[in-house]
Amino acid sequence: MEKLKGATDIVLKSVTSMGESFLAQLPNVVLAIVVLIVFWGINRLLGKFLDSFLDKLRLRLSLSELLKKITNISIWVFASLVAATIIFPSFTPSKILTIVGLSSIAIGFAFKDIFENFLAGILILFREPFEIGDFIECEGLEGTVEDITIRDTNIRRVDGQRIVVPNAMLFKNPIYVRTDKDIRRITIMCGIAYGEDIGRVRDVIRKAVKDVDIVKKSQEVQIFADSFGSSSIDFEVTWWTGSSQLEIRASKDKVVEAVKKALDHAGIEIPFPYRTLTFKEPIKVNDNTQS
Repeated sequence: MEKLKGATDIVLKSVTSMGESFLAQLPNVVLAIVVLIVFWGINRLLGKFLDSFLDKLRLRLSLSELLKKITNISIWVFASLVAATIIFPSFTPSKILTIVGLSSIAIGFAFKDIFENFLAGILILFREPFEIGDFIECEGLEGTVEDITIRDTNIRRVDGQRIVVPNAMLFKNPIYVRTDKDIRRITIMCGIAYGEDIGRVRDVIRKAVKDVDIVKKSQEVQIFADSFGSSSIDFEVTWWTGSSQLEIRASKDKVVEAVKKALDHAGIEIPFPYRTLTFKEPIKVNDNTQS
């Protein structure tokens, strides 16, 4: 009985001590709650102000959401630290900074790739090297940009497939923005027989290309004799058209068709590849014809 009584006394003393500690800390806890409520109100007011301010700046939706999220998290982190120092006075700012610094190093090493993509996404959103709807190419990947988030960019290929590309890849490698301008220059090669007149060929091809409706009339059509091929004189044919993939493909189709028809109509030969074989000694041909 004495042992049971002693254990009961120890439990009662512990409970009493905890109760006294709680009552002693109660004013600090109440004050910390009040501080959190105040910061909650500040966060709400600042959120409304940011909504109005960012709408006037007309930033990208992803960037606006990012700025609001960073502001919200920063306010709550600061409010939590203030509340913690009120409840636990020994929890000084220097200790907080030390803990945060060590934690940041550990987290940074553990989530290096995630943070790399995150920072790259922020820089892409601020710098705006391309926009939603642009047709881009990077490291062999090409397609139309559908969405830009903090971590990755969604690209829709011409065959309909969606590619999720990490932002770090787009930030560290060259990006070709095919739709940066409304027009694109297209070049094809056209081989003509050696016996044809170069000046006449140039005039026929130029007229054929200019007559294609999808070719930009404001830009000059350029025809250059480029090189001596194995079976033909090769001409470089250059014109301007729209920058979308559909316009580029359609213009190539129509120009090739128009040039082919014009050359045929003018009687200009487009030669097939051929080889001329020369032998040092005459070749004997056996006559196997039976009489």
